[in-house]
Amino acid sequence: MPDPESPADTAQDTRDTRDTQSETDAARRRRRAQFLRELAEARELRDRVQPRRAKAARLRHAMRMRTFRW
Repeated sequence: MPDPESPADTAQDTRDTRDTQSETDAARRRRRAQFLRELAEARELRDRVQPRRAKAARLRHAMRMRTFRW
């Protein structure tokens, strides 16, 4: 009867886990890239629709950048 924890079985399990993990990492990166594209698009749309709020946000951001200490 073969040993259930033989090195060959363990190596195969490790390879399968790594393949599955890399697949899920690639899928996660694709979903994240899609989300960030949609988020940027939504910000651009909001800035076009509400120019006064966008200007105020730009000014606040500029003030934060000026007062930021490296």
